[in-house]
Formats: sequence, structure tokens, C-alpha cells
Amino acid sequence: MINLVWCPSEEHTASEEASLRALESLMTEFFHNCTTNERKREIEELLNNFAQQIGAWRFCLYFLSSTRNDYVMMYSLTVFENLINKMWLGVPSQDKMEIRSCLPKLLLAHHKTLPYFIRNKLCKVIVDIGRQDWPMFYHDFFTNILQLIQSPVTTPLGLIMLKTTSEELACPREDLSVARKEELRKLLLDQVQTVLGLLTGILESIWDKHSVTAATPPPSPTSGESGDLLSSLLQSPNAAKLLNQPIPILDTESEYICSLALECLAHLFSWIPLSTSITPSLLTTIFHFARFGCDTRVRKMCSVNGSSQNSVLGQERGRLGVLAMSCINELMSKNCVPMEFEEYLLRMFQQTFYLLQKITKENNAHTVKSRLEELDERVLCWGRQAESYIEKFTDFLRLFVSVHLRRIESYSQFPVVEFLALLFKYTFHQPTHEGYFSCLDIWTLFLDYLTSKIKSRLADKEAVLNRYEDALVLLLTEVLNRIQFRYNQAQLEELDDETLDDDQQTEWQRYLRQSLEVVAKVMELLPTHAFSTLFPVLQDNLEVYLGLQQFVVTSGTGHRLNITAENDCRRLHCSLRDLSSLLQAVGRLAEYFIGDVFAARFNDALTVVERLVKVTLYGSQIKLYNIETAVPSVLKPDLIDVHAQSLAALQAYAHWLAQFYSEVHRQNPEQFISLVSTALEAITPLISSKVQEKLLLSACHLLVSLATTVRPVFLISIPAVQKVFNRITDTSAQRLPDKAQVLVCRALSNVLLLPWPNLPESEQQWAVRSTNHASLISALTREYRQLKSNAILPQRKVQLEDTKVIIHQTLSVLEDIVESISGESTKSRQICYQSLQESVQVSLALFPAFIHQSDVTDEMLSFFLTLFQGLRVQMGVPFTEQIIQTFLNMFTREQLAESILHEGSTGCRVVEKFLKILQVVVQEPGQVFKPFLPSVISLCMEQVYPIIAERSSPDVKAELFELLFRVLHHNWRYFFKSSVLASVQRGVAEEQMENEAQFSAIMQAFGQSFLQPDIHLFKQNLFYLETLNTKQKLYHKKIFRTTMLFQFVNVLLQVLVHKSHDLLQEEIGIATYNMASVDFDGFYSAFLPEFLASCDGVDSNQKNVLGRNFKMDRDLPSFTQNVHRLVNDLRYYRLCNDSLPPGTVKL
Repeated sequence: MINLVWCPSEEHTASEEASLRALESLMTEFFHNCTTNERKREIEELLNNFAQQIGAWRFCLYFLSSTRNDYVMMYSLTVFENLINKMWLGVPSQDKMEIRSCLPKLLLAHHKTLPYFIRNKLCKVIVDIGRQDWPMFYHDFFTNILQLIQSPVTTPLGLIMLKTTSEELACPREDLSVARKEELRKLLLDQVQTVLGLLTGILESIWDKHSVTAATPPPSPTSGESGDLLSSLLQSPNAAKLLNQPIPILDTESEYICSLALECLAHLFSWIPLSTSITPSLLTTIFHFARFGCDTRVRKMCSVNGSSQNSVLGQERGRLGVLAMSCINELMSKNCVPMEFEEYLLRMFQQTFYLLQKITKENNAHTVKSRLEELDERVLCWGRQAESYIEKFTDFLRLFVSVHLRRIESYSQFPVVEFLALLFKYTFHQPTHEGYFSCLDIWTLFLDYLTSKIKSRLADKEAVLNRYEDALVLLLTEVLNRIQFRYNQAQLEELDDETLDDDQQTEWQRYLRQSLEVVAKVMELLPTHAFSTLFPVLQDNLEVYLGLQQFVVTSGTGHRLNITAENDCRRLHCSLRDLSSLLQAVGRLAEYFIGDVFAARFNDALTVVERLVKVTLYGSQIKLYNIETAVPSVLKPDLIDVHAQSLAALQAYAHWLAQFYSEVHRQNPEQFISLVSTALEAITPLISSKVQEKLLLSACHLLVSLATTVRPVFLISIPAVQKVFNRITDTSAQRLPDKAQVLVCRALSNVLLLPWPNLPESEQQWAVRSTNHASLISALTREYRQLKSNAILPQRKVQLEDTKVIIHQTLSVLEDIVESISGESTKSRQICYQSLQESVQVSLALFPAFIHQSDVTDEMLSFFLTLFQGLRVQMGVPFTEQIIQTFLNMFTREQLAESILHEGSTGCRVVEKFLKILQVVVQEPGQVFKPFLPSVISLCMEQVYPIIAERSSPDVKAELFELLFRVLHHNWRYFFKSSVLASVQRGVAEEQMENEAQFSAIMQAFGQSFLQPDIHLFKQNLFYLETLNTKQKLYHKKIFRTTMLFQFVNVLLQVLVHKSHDLLQEEIGIATYNMASVDFDGFYSAFLPEFLASCDGVDSNQKNVLGRNFKMDRDLPSFTQNVHRLVNDLRYYRLCNDSLPPGTVKL
């Protein structure tokens, strides 16, 4: 065993030397790949024990000055870090002085030879001492840093110290009291002007020193960059001239110092407020360095010799550009701009747009895209920096448009239209898809800004639109070109169309969706332009598609597309992909043809709908989805997709068709009837189990929209619809896939149930429709209703599986039918329930037989939940009571335990749905279901709650607490009998309390839930309590005020102290205030002293300080600030006390 123990003695150099050797060999052994985990644990324990010894730091000081072993140095610094951050309070002041004096000396002596990570760690340890002791005990801490920066030999070291100080002191962790945090920030703010002046001086002097000697290349014909735009941006030829100076070539040392200075600035800007300390000369200097990022000539000069060292220089230079842009973006991200800073801001924008012009300028040597590629590549070169110049620049543009455009646009000297021209160039030359997406986001922000500006200033709408019209039309055209293979095949083929991302869309779908959002926003602003740009392009591709008919030939096995040449197939593939995208674009624009603008844009919309109807019918008639092609793996999916997208686009115009119907139904509806009838002819052949699911579902969705949104009176009499009725009710026909079956049944049910628009009640033909609906449901549930007779008999396994299939298929259809009419007129719901009545009774009879089959119970309860939500009035009270009573009888404590504990997620889902049904019941107004309240509360508190209370799993809890909240919220008078007369007589209502035990039990459960780790449940239940207080004055009720109020406050404060639900700090603070405000006197005089008295880990003096610091404020912001201060300082004192050596006397 190696001896690693400190022996306090006067002459302990030999002992230190021996300990150092021991430590070195231990460290080497620890990191050796042959060392076992067991041995590593032993070594770790040994090292930890050593670090805990009082005085171990002296050894570490010796180790640091005497070893070259990185592991030993890192360990020694960790011992110091632990001492300073956790034990400093208990270190004798003499030792502190020695440490404060020795560590900086060590740093000064060795900073050039130490590995950078050891040097940085040593800097952080010294800054940690400053965090604790500056300025009282370590008065020269900051002065030393400033001196280091000013001395040329130690400038880099000083800058590292400065950045570390900014990181550690401006936003310190919680191991300081609030007062100390505030003091540190104030101390730092006092130094800001000096520090910024120093940094400006360093950057300027390096730039000037190297500018003088920079070799000026002869002007080339393309380097005249102070064109008209630049002059208009900068408003002064001098500024333009200044920014056109050649970029100096820096030596490695200067490069390094500049990068450190810029890193410091970026961090300082993240927390200092915008003020005149940030001078124009500093901003100009930062912009000079930003040019390093966008000047590709710098790279060329660096790599003249092609040597690797030179190329590394080029990368460093790019890094300076990125760091300068980081500084600019930190300033840009601040929304609160003082008046005196606005002029600086304008100057910043002018200078940045000079850079943007430089980046996007075309010359003989470079296309814009190749330049952007170069600037984007740098991300691959440097290991230290993960972002490229282009990413930083895009961030800048986003911040400019989202935060500052409204402020800057009003300046006459800022040319917004020219800026958009540059942004356009920048967007459409992006080298990567991600870069392009980011730029589209910026355009979306701009279009949103423009739309809201026009809505708020309708008077000068035309003037605003005229100003931007050309830019918007150009944007629209280019975005449309970018989604077409015809113009952009190489890029589009790189997009993945198979892997789904977190939003369940492929890369290609995301690309298309984002592009179409931009198209739609332009359409909203310039409808006529947008339509006249899009429609001709759609028309061209439609001609190709409609022309395919001439190439269809009949072969032995069916129809074949007689296009075989490879080039023709490729061109057809591209045209079909484009048609599919353009159909989606046309569908996305449907909302801009309805409402107030229906008449004005009627002809355009009619043209679109007529084309869509023609295309869908054509696809269904020549059955392109079943055709043989030369490249089946490519062309067949293309043809299916176009057909599906044409149906989906037509579906998007359902609201337009509905408006068309209401406008023409009395005059000449022939055109409308023709459109709807033709669309149905296109749909009917596709409703077959032989059709590909993608196409089948598109057809079903269109049918649902025609039946639900458009609702023409003649729909039922169209032969095509009758054909679908027959197909669905014919038991011998093959059933459609589940999703399609549900959709078609919904459509047919809605045709019969939904009131026809534009017709009085007397013409709705309810009697006939009711009979037809009953026949439809009867046919759909035939097999299901037959189950009732043998439900009680034991079933064999195969038979049971068949029964389950019938239950699943029938209930999924019935549930969907009920859901789709739940918000409709009473008449529709009455007819629906009459048709379903027998099936509902069958379901109730089957329920007990399947109580142990949780998958079946789950589906049955889903169905009953939908019934309760949509048709409870129609079901009537007696039957509803029967259902509830059956459920209450079936869900015994044993059954609940089986479901929750032993059947996994399905079992829990069953219980959750049962609780959801009860939520609907207890919300019902009136007295009808009030008799069930005692049994519901008893079920919750005596049966469900005991099972789930101690489980860590969140299953069932959210639903149970929602039910308890609904019980209280909708049945307040079950607990508090408030009479108006009593409240008038006494002036304040002290209601009679009933069912007190149940109320207390529910509140107790809420209180318990706040002690559990589930943050979602905590948030939900806190919201419920706050709602009950807002609506019913819960916290003011006598029972709550006298027996529960401060228990809840105590729990909430403890939660804050333990930091277990930190994300909810704000909500907890507000709830604490709302509770305390009911009885502020009691809170300050009784609760707070008791709370502090019960706090362990703090002494009486500290408790007094905590109490004194909690000011007796009664407004919400001050109170919550006091709460957070109390919590922070309580944690801080505990941390300090834990770090004191045993037996320490505290004064």
C-alpha cells in the first residue's frame, strides 16, 4: 500500500517528495488500461480521503510546483477548487492569505510552460478565490488582471483571466448569497468602461500595427466594391473607404491575442446592458475583424506556399471572423435598446450589410455560391470552433429581421429594399439545405412582419405593398423554382424521402412544407400576382400528365405505359414529382379564395377547381395507379402520388365549394352540381380494397369533406354515392382496411345525419333519412349484435380472437360516427342515438364478460366515453345511470388493482378511460347525476387513490386528480352550502360546510402529490388549486385557511429549497403568494418564524438574517423575489455550514 498521508512537521520536504512520487504512481496506475475497476475505486477513495484532510493544500502547492505529471496537477487543482468552493469559510485567515499569494505567483512563473487545460484550471481556481474574497480580502484581484492585460508579455494570460472572471462572477452559481451575487455584479459593472477601453486598445493597436505594413495588392477591375449600394448603406464615402482597406496579415501571436480579446467581448456583451460604454470605435474595430470571415483573399494569401502551417493560419483568420460575428450577434440579441444607442445600432447594421454585399458580390474568380461554400467549410477545419462564418451571419440576419427591422425600417437612410435584394442573393446561393431552411425562416419572419404591419395600417396598405412588391414576386418565383426538379434536380435528389424526423416528416417533406409556407404568405399579401405566377406552371405539368393517355396501350396482362426510353422516363419522373408538389401548393392556397374575397377571386378559384376535378376523374378513369411502366419502382409511385395529391388538393377546396353552394343553390346550381357529381365519379372507383392505401385514403378523405363540409342535398341521390352505400353494407364484399372503412362509414352516416345547408327544418326530410340511417347502422353492426346471445358462454381461444376482431371493427366505426356528430344539432344526435341504441345495449351486456380482457375493455370504454361526451342527453337519465352503476359495480378494488398493477399500460388505460367517463358525469349541470357524487368520491379516495398513491409511475394519477378537480369545481355546493341571504346579513359568507371529511381527504391527496417527483402532475395540480382559488376562493374558505393553508405553503417552500421542480419556480412563487396573501399577518408573524425555526443545517444567527432579509412586502413581484432570496440564501448557508471542519466555533 502506497503511503499517502500528510504528516505535519517542520521539516517535511522529504515527506512531500515521497508523497509526490506516491501520488504520481497512483495516478499512472489509475489511468492505466490494465487497472481493474475495483482497484480504481480503492485509489479514488484514497485520493478523496487525502483531499479532505486539513492542510492537504500545502502538499498540493508543492506538487504543483514540482511535478510535470498532468494527472497530478489536475488532481491538486481539484483539491484547491474543493477547498475554495466548499470549505473556504473554515480555512484560517493566515492560510487564505498564503493561498491568495502563492497561486498567482505559480501561475505567473509557469503559465508559458503549463498545458493549456492546466493553465485554464489554475486561472479558474484563482478566480474562485476572487469570487469569495474580492474586494474585501483580495483587494488587488481585479487590478492584477488589468495589469496582466496591459503588460505585453502577459496579455494573453490577462485575457484568459478576464474571460474566466466574466463567466464566474457575472452569473455565479447558487453557492453565493443573493447579496453577494448583487455585490459582484455591481463591482463588475463599475469596471466595464475600463475593460472595454483596454480591449478596444488591444484590437486597434494590433490592426493598425499590421495595416501599415500590409502589402496593398494592385486594384483589380473587379475589386471596386464601393458601388452605389455601399454608399447608400454607409452614408459616407469615408466609412466605405475605411472598410475597403486591405485586411492585414497578422503573425500567430497577434492572431491569438485578438481571438482571446474577441472571446472576452462576446462574453461581456452577453450580460452588460447596451450603453455608451460600447463606443463607436469599438464597434468599428469589431467590424474590421468580422471582415476576416468573409474575405476569401485572406485565405489565398495564407496558402501561397501551400504549406500546412499557412493553411492553419487561414483557418485561424476565419476564426477571428466568426468570433467578431459572435460579438455582433450578442449585441443584436438585446431587444431593449436605449435611445442613445439607436444610432450605434444603425451604424452596426450599415457595416454588417457592407459585409453581406461583399459576401454576395459576383466577380470573375468566384460565383457567389462557391464563395459561400468556402466560408461555410471552415466549420470542418477547426476543432475548437463548431460554427461556420455563414451560420453566424445567418444568425445575425435572423436577429436583424425578428428584433430590429421594425425599429430600423423607419430610418430614411436605411435602404430596406436593397437589403432584401442582398438577402435574396444570400438565400438562393446557400451551399447546404440547412442553410437554405434557415434563410427561408428569415423570409417567413419578414413576411409575418409585413402582414401584421399592413393589418395595423390599412390606410397605407397599397404604399407598403408597392414598396415591396417586386421583391416578393421575385421571392415567390424563386421558391417555386426551387421545389421543381425541372430547375433544381441535382439538389432535390439529395433530399431523403424515407427517414422520418421527430415531427414525423421526411427531409423532402420538410423542404416542401417550408417552401409552401413562404408561397402561402406571399399569396396572402399579393393574391393576384401569386396566382398568376403559380397557375401557368401547374398548367404546364398538367398538360404532360393529361397527355399520358395517348401512350397507354393494352397488353396481355392489362394496360401498359408505352414510354420506355431512359431519358423520357427520367423526364416524366421529374414532371410527375413537380406536378405533385405544385398540386400541394395549389391546395395550400385554398384558404385565400374564401370568405370576404370569394366573389372577387371567384373566377380564379373556379378555374382551379375545374382543373382539379378533371384531373382526378382522368386518373380514376384510365386507372394510372394500376398501369404497368418501364420503371415500376419509380414511375408507379409517382403516378399514385399525383393522383392522391390531386384528390387532396380538391379536398382543400371543400370550404370554397360550400360557399359556392350557398351562393348559387337558389339560382342556377348546374355548374356546382356538375363539379360535385364529377368529383364523386372520380372517388367511387377508388373505394376498393384493391387500390393502394395512399390513394384509397385520399379518396375517402375527399368523400368525408364533401359529406361533412359541403353537404349538398342531392348527394344521397347520386348513383356513385348509392354504389358506395351498397358496397359498405354488403357483407359478402371484402372489407376495406380499418382506416378507410371508418372514413367511408363516417361519410355515409354524415350524408344522412347532418342538416342540409340553406334549407328550412321542414324540408330536411328527417323521417326518410332516419330510416336510412337505422338501416345503415343495422347492416354495419349485424355480426356485433349477434354476440350478445353467446357472450356469457366460455369461448375457445380461436373463437375469442374472432370475437375480438368483430368488437374492434364495429366499435372503431361506431365511435367515429358518434364523435363526428357530437357538436351537431340535437336532431342529428337524436337520430344517431336511435340507430345506435341496440348496439349500445349490446356493448353494456358484453362488458362484464370481457372485464378481464383489458384490450377489449379499453375499446369498449373508449366507445362509452365518446357516447357520454356526444350523446349523454339523448341516452336519457335512466340508461346513463344503469351504465354508471354497471361500471361502478365492475370496478371493484380487486379489479382496479389487477388493471393498474398487473396489466401494464393497457390496464392503466382502461382505468384512465373509466375516470374520464366519470369526469364527464360530474361536470353535468343540474341535479340529475348528483346522487352519484358520494360513490364517485368514495371510488376515487378509497379504491383508486390507495393503489396509486405510493407508486412512482405517473399512470392514472393525472386522470384521477383531474376527476377530483372536476368534482370540486362543478359541485362546489356539495361541500359549501352558501346562501345569498346569509352572506348579505353577515357581510362576509362563512358558509356551512358539508362532507368535510371527503373535502379534507381530497385536499390531503393534492398536498401529497406535491411531494412526488413527477413534474407534470405537480404542474397540473398546482394549476387546479389556483383555478379553484380564482373561481371559488378556495384559499379563503375557513377550513382551508385554518387547517391547511400554511401546510401547503410549507410544502411549496420545501420544494423550492430542494430544487426538485426547478422548472416551475415561477408558478410555485405565484401560488405561494396567493396562499400567503389570504393571511399576510399570520404569514409574517407566525408561519415564517416557525418555518425558519424548523430549518435544520443553519444556526440561529443565520436564521435571524434570513428572517430580516424577508421584507414584509405585500405586492406579488417583491414577495416572490423575497421567496427566491430566502430559498437561495438558505441553501447557501447550509453549504457553508457543511464545509466547516468539525468543532469550528462560529461567532
